[in-house]
Amino acid sequence: MLRIPKAALVLLLLFLVGCNPDPEAVILLSGNTMGTTYHITLVNPGELRSDELKKDLDFQLEHFNSIASTYIEDSELNKLNRSKVGEWQKVSPPLYAMLNIATEVSWLSGGAFDITVGPLVNLWGFGPDKAHGVPADDAIAAALKNVGYTQLEMDMLEPKVLRRAAVQLDLSAVAKGYGVDAAAVWLESLGVTNYLVEIGGEMRVAGKSPRGDAWRVGVENPDPNATETLPIRLAEIAVATSGDYRNYFEEDGVRYSHTIDPRTGRPITHRLASVTVLDPSCAYADAMATAFSVMGVEHTLEVANRQGIPVYIIEKTDEGFASRHSKAFEPYLKEQ
Repeated sequence: MLRIPKAALVLLLLFLVGCNPDPEAVILLSGNTMGTTYHITLVNPGELRSDELKKDLDFQLEHFNSIASTYIEDSELNKLNRSKVGEWQKVSPPLYAMLNIATEVSWLSGGAFDITVGPLVNLWGFGPDKAHGVPADDAIAAALKNVGYTQLEMDMLEPKVLRRAAVQLDLSAVAKGYGVDAAAVWLESLGVTNYLVEIGGEMRVAGKSPRGDAWRVGVENPDPNATETLPIRLAEIAVATSGDYRNYFEEDGVRYSHTIDPRTGRPITHRLASVTVLDPSCAYADAMATAFSVMGVEHTLEVANRQGIPVYIIEKTDEGFASRHSKAFEPYLKEQ
């Protein structure tokens, strides 16, 4: 269930083609955060200054990283992971919100999404040590004993959580999306109505692009021979993509995906190559894209159509790659 870098979702800078927007009407911000990069475009920002905005933004992103990072020793998340099992722990509103989204998606997906999957990811060599290899069955069984989203209990009245077992929580599949949402809400509080916020490939847009129409993004085709992306026009929505076609290893002629199914403890074997999810909440889209990448094509479309979720899928076939989508995604295809 580990996420790949979001190269699967690329920004089409079509709004810069054939037009010359007033430089003072557009602010571009970029930098590093959460082990990746961010890019923000603001249109008609009024009196806001880019240098002041970047300074404030970097400060807030650094603070957010101190909450959700697993790489910062004294982050709030790591402190929670070291807390005493069986005792309620007060957490900050952002951490509580991310854990709540993760819990919701875990239940909705029947455990295909699970923020406690870390031991399995490490066992298969997709963690920090990068030592790939097929683990023994008994090692997988042992790791599964330390995995389970049901071991996390949320207090519905206060921002408190309880770990029933010594599970380790990893928010990598929801934190970037939540960071996008937080940055977008902050910009809106400053009066910005036209923006694109992107962190590590997750993005959220509002209002109009520099050329005065809808924002355009492109969903990359995983086919290495493909030269085009699928362009879609977006407004007032977030988008996240997950896929397994770049991060894998092979052993004895068998391909092992980096996408681990938390329910079986093993890499997925289905043919879903990438899945793109649209939702007003980037955090929710982020988590659902990860869940769908585990669930596979048919189950994903079943859940997406039942829940009314806009989803675009690219699957591997014997003839190459083919695309499918949920009913809720059709309006975005009509806007090409």
